[in-house]
Amino acid sequence: MEPEHRAVLRRFRVQLCDQLLVSDTIVPFLYQEGVLTEAQVEQVEGQLTNRQKNLKLLDLLPNRGPRAFGAFLEALRDFSWIRDRLLLELQNSAGTGPNLAGTGPSGDAAVPARYHGDASRIPDSVLQRVPSDRELSRLAQRLGAEWEAVLLDLGVSSEAVYRCRSDHSLNTGAAVLDGLVLWRRAGGRRATLGRLLRSLEAADLHPSVLEEAVLG
Repeated sequence: MEPEHRAVLRRFRVQLCDQLLVSDTIVPFLYQEGVLTEAQVEQVEGQLTNRQKNLKLLDLLPNRGPRAFGAFLEALRDFSWIRDRLLLELQNSAGTGPNLAGTGPSGDAAVPARYHGDASRIPDSVLQRVPSDRELSRLAQRLGAEWEAVLLDLGVSSEAVYRCRSDHSLNTGAAVLDGLVLWRRAGGRRATLGRLLRSLEAADLHPSVLEEAVLG
């Protein structure tokens, strides 16, 4: 998801949580379009209140790839006043006309193309090398609530994950970076970007999360 799209969702987070009803049409549409996995649908629907469902969906969307925002706009057909506010905010912040990324020529949300296996754009030669400090730092800033699951899948012990969380209780990015550095140090030459990509996918994160850190 583009930074400006993340910013709009963050800016309107409270309004979206208070006004949306995601279970009837929004979540099923995002699943149909390949934006959400079955496990993520269960995460959203497993929340007790509608507000909690909205919060969970908004936590997941930024890490679901470049088409996630456009699909979300398309899913807001029954909430056109909200969609129009998001589009207006994008136009005002970007200083552009209505033909924005993720929208059609008329300004309406375009139906996103389906993901084709969510294949990574990172070349195989790059996936075979050990990530740099800069790449790990950039990735740490992009991981959301799934960061602990990613580290555990990489083989970092639950005790080490707990220490990372405790040492950086006010800075999640720093906690994630500590855990990633621990993994790289322990794995040596086996701690490759390809291995990291597999753990991200195991946590239902889109390959673009790693692509932004490596290629961005």
